[in-house]
Amino acid sequence: MSTTLIIIPSRMSAKRLPGKPLLKLNGKSIITHVLNKAKDCKIGNILVATEDKVIADEVKNNGFRAILTSKKHKSGTDRIWEAFQKLKDKKIKYIINLQGDEPLIDIKDVRNLNQIVKKKKLDISTLAIKIKSKKVLNNKNIVKVVTEKKINYRQPCKAKKFYRISKKKYKNLYQHIGIYQYSISALKKFFHLKRTKNEKKYRLEQLRALENKMPINVILAKKKVVGIDTREDYIELKKILEYKT
Repeated sequence: MSTTLIIIPSRMSAKRLPGKPLLKLNGKSIITHVLNKAKDCKIGNILVATEDKVIADEVKNNGFRAILTSKKHKSGTDRIWEAFQKLKDKKIKYIINLQGDEPLIDIKDVRNLNQIVKKKKLDISTLAIKIKSKKVLNNKNIVKVVTEKKINYRQPCKAKKFYRISKKKYKNLYQHIGIYQYSISALKKFFHLKRTKNEKKYRLEQLRALENKMPINVILAKKKVVGIDTREDYIELKKILEYKT
């Protein structure tokens, strides 16, 4: 029995693209694509944490499990904690937070994250990739992370800063991939901390951890993840997938 659980937070009321979990890509909803990727990771059990019955129904109709949560949560991580509490599985030691709007996550990168976290017994860890264009630097929808030193695939390095747009130039700067892995104790602590001023201002929940001296370990990913934040992102990804088929 695996001690790692994958939870995917999902909701219909995203400000920039409402209803995106159920938008179709090659005949399947975005949330179903993410669930299938999670299954292919072969890491552990999978469930969706959602405030919307329509998402829960979609998940169940495709053979997966969903847990309904409160509509009051301000972050996906808070939603994950409630779902885990309702699950009541004491065997779980780690939770992976997969984003419900990233249907092209790389299985090997997720597996590598899980292996390193469990081997080194890390509390909060995430992924990042090298930045290869100015377009990424200037895109406010793409989160960047600055690390203490150069990162690689095997040795995690602590994050110093997360941001969206900055005029400053940073050394050891990467594109953040919003996949997290938490120990249960770290997730519990995070949930009970108050949201910080910067977390609210920049809409970056990871700042709550950093500003409360909870280290976030960053591991290099090998493949870029395409997130869907806007209608333009959705149309672009739809073109990519349709071209592949």
